[in-house]
Amino acid sequence: MTMGHVQRYKDLIRQRSADGDFEALAADLLKAAHINNGGWTGLWEGVLNRLCELPPQARSRLADGLVTQYHADRSGPTARNNALILLGIVSRDLPPHNRLAAERTALLDEISRQHSFWYGARYEALVEAELAAGRPVAPAVVAVFRRSALQAYDNRDLTETAKKLTEPALNVGEEWAEQALRDAAADPAVGPAWQELLAHAATATAAKPSAKWDERAAALTEAVGPERVREAAIRWFALAGRPRTFELDRGQYEPDVNGAYDPCNANALRGLTWLVSLLPAHPDTARALGALVETSLRKVAGLGPRNPKVANAAVNALARTDGAAALAELARLAARVTFKGTLKLLDAALDAHARALGLGRDEIEELAVPAYGLTEVGRTEQRLGEITAVVEVQGTKAVLSWRNPAGKAVKSVPAAVKRDHAEELKDLKAAVKDVDKMLSAQSERLDRQFLADRTWSYDTWRERYLDHPLVGALARRLLWTVDGTTVGHADGALRTLTDEPVTAGAEVRLWHPVEHPPAEIVAWRDWLERHEITQPFKQAHREVYPLTDAERTTGTYSNRFAAHILRQHQFHSLAAARGWTNRLRLAVDDTAPPATRDLPRWGLRAEYWIEGDGGENDQDVTDSGSFLRLRTDQVRFYPIDAPQNRAHCAGGEYGMWLHDGEAPVEPLPLSDIPPLVLTEVLRDVDLFVGVASVGNDPTWQDGGPGGRFREYWTGYSFGELNATAETRRTLLQRLIPRLAIADRCTLEGRFLQVKGDRHTYRIHLGSTNILRTPNDQYLCIVPGADSAAPGTGYLPFEGDRGLAVILSKAMMLANDLRITDPTILSQL
Repeated sequence: MTMGHVQRYKDLIRQRSADGDFEALAADLLKAAHINNGGWTGLWEGVLNRLCELPPQARSRLADGLVTQYHADRSGPTARNNALILLGIVSRDLPPHNRLAAERTALLDEISRQHSFWYGARYEALVEAELAAGRPVAPAVVAVFRRSALQAYDNRDLTETAKKLTEPALNVGEEWAEQALRDAAADPAVGPAWQELLAHAATATAAKPSAKWDERAAALTEAVGPERVREAAIRWFALAGRPRTFELDRGQYEPDVNGAYDPCNANALRGLTWLVSLLPAHPDTARALGALVETSLRKVAGLGPRNPKVANAAVNALARTDGAAALAELARLAARVTFKGTLKLLDAALDAHARALGLGRDEIEELAVPAYGLTEVGRTEQRLGEITAVVEVQGTKAVLSWRNPAGKAVKSVPAAVKRDHAEELKDLKAAVKDVDKMLSAQSERLDRQFLADRTWSYDTWRERYLDHPLVGALARRLLWTVDGTTVGHADGALRTLTDEPVTAGAEVRLWHPVEHPPAEIVAWRDWLERHEITQPFKQAHREVYPLTDAERTTGTYSNRFAAHILRQHQFHSLAAARGWTNRLRLAVDDTAPPATRDLPRWGLRAEYWIEGDGGENDQDVTDSGSFLRLRTDQVRFYPIDAPQNRAHCAGGEYGMWLHDGEAPVEPLPLSDIPPLVLTEVLRDVDLFVGVASVGNDPTWQDGGPGGRFREYWTGYSFGELNATAETRRTLLQRLIPRLAIADRCTLEGRFLQVKGDRHTYRIHLGSTNILRTPNDQYLCIVPGADSAAPGTGYLPFEGDRGLAVILSKAMMLANDLRITDPTILSQL
């Protein structure tokens, strides 16, 4: 609406008021609202201010005119909504009335299903009318107004209205919040204190609590009871992130608001984390805070991590909580979290602990790993009456089992244990979950030790690794070098390749195949197989990437993993998990650095050059504007402090961005990169391609959008094997003779050939895609998320899902007469 229109309507208000024609004025105002597209801000506010300046009697008659217009036959839904809002505005400060009360309630109910609304909609007029009439506002309506007020910027009216909506203390719609409200209402003796405590928690809008905030929180906690508060908060944390109790409407291009935290309740969650950190340390508290960090960093479509602020608050709470349990959670999270902001807080917390104890960061991470009740490496027993509970690490999982008084295993928890030892049972189950989480975190930390190039004194290493009740369950399945001699653990002792025991030494390092000749590597693989040791990750079978002739020719860069098409978001997650820094490429006019990995131990920075693919239509970008796919280019190395390279997100040449006085730095010759560093970096990049390539997608035979990737898909799906696939081939040579279908399987170049009754099939060892007779026709089988390889017996390492998929497909196709899936049958 222009300034001229505004003046015109101001004059019209004066004229209609003088004439007493308020019904006509109501009709004029609704026309103006329609012209203004329902916007009630900017110049239009001058018209509203003029209305509010009318005498009460005139505004009362105008309100009656709006009611008449609301019921007019020509009024549609938009006009009726505008009439309700205008009615609320002009009726403000008038005596309570019931004009269109039911209709106003219906509109508020409709609004309550929104996440938030534009503050210019002036919906606060509807709520003010309800408050003036003395009617309670529905909790779901309160929630949407609170959320909208957080985004209202300088809109004082909406903010002031939201401040009046003090009940309930938390927003409904989230399971944890509704449970908290029920818990507070269920205890009349301390109900008011509970309500005050929840309201105080919701004021946690800063990064850290102030001393004044802590003082108030401590007083309210004392009023409720510290133990009661701790137990309740832990229950609520466990419910955070659950599906909403009722879904909110979501626009076509909006992020998944139903998967995110309610922003008002998120503040309350932050406050509760601060609050529990004021209580005496307890293992359950540390466990609950650690789980809340992970829940809060879980990805939500169109949004990213669910709520990093809540995750950061939980980390800060752990950091200011005393005790070994909190330190253990910090160490575990540091090995698992990839979100930069939260990881930075975790690093700072662990560094602070290390400084306080006069230790190095690596040492504090080692010392922070608890035993979780394990009394020997990977095992403990506990008597519960006449029943014996056994917790035992099997692979990378902890298993709880039971024995009766005769020592015989029983399948389920005995009734006597449930009845007489409920608390001990709860603690055992919690310990099993803790061991599972920590085993996974420690496996990832150990896998990163190759590039850390750590060394330990023999006694320290035995204490923190080999003989540690939890870490020992992993360390005893790895190979190490003691004073330069390679050893593994078998039959209760460290042993050499010839099974000679090793009982002492000075210096210990983690063994890596790049530092040993092929014959020795093969011998150690045989040793592991002979002792039936399954390694927690690839070590003896770890891929090695020596320099190729092509790389010696290019000198400073490797094209080994160039010209691939990767799914961007999968690549982004993998890069973060492997310690790389990457920015999502957006379909905007912007630049970004390559994916990089800093290697401080070596003073190096590795770069993988990538660019966004497409962006010309909706099939190439997400609703949030990020490219769905990437194209890959060179791998390079620079000194760690060299200026950063950058290129346009949609493609183009990389160039070094120089600040004042900086000189360009040349990439380092690949021949100068230590073999261990080169092989580990290229192994990461091989993983990115091997997992995130669109060539792995069995449904992309048509080449994807517009068929653009048909040539790439075909070349990748059935082309030359990468190093990972070559490892699979070597392993399958040993595995096939043990399979029940061994007589139907042969290795033929890049394929595992399987003879079925209907056809003969060829499974590619890289992509796991399938060709069948006759004429190498493509067979599309999409593996499930939990594809397993039954009946394979001993495997030398864990974690290769591609190998499991190949074996699973082989088992199915060897017995193709038993296939019942209609999608697969239609292709046979």
